[in-house]
Amino acid sequence: MSGEQKTEAKGEQAKGKLKETAGHLTGNDRLTAEGRAEQAKGDARQAKESVKDAFKR
Repeated sequence: MSGEQKTEAKGEQAKGKLKETAGHLTGNDRLTAEGRAEQAKGDARQAKESVKDAFKR
């Protein structure tokens, strides 16, 4: 996994977690859902890069 892609994936996951937490604290269901979606996007990016790394070896 390239360093840049790994950083982007972790950034999306962290940003999503912050949004989800903010949504819970404020009672904003839309923000909570956006946070969960962003975390899932980061997870998917990380998984994709892991698969690519496995095939490179």
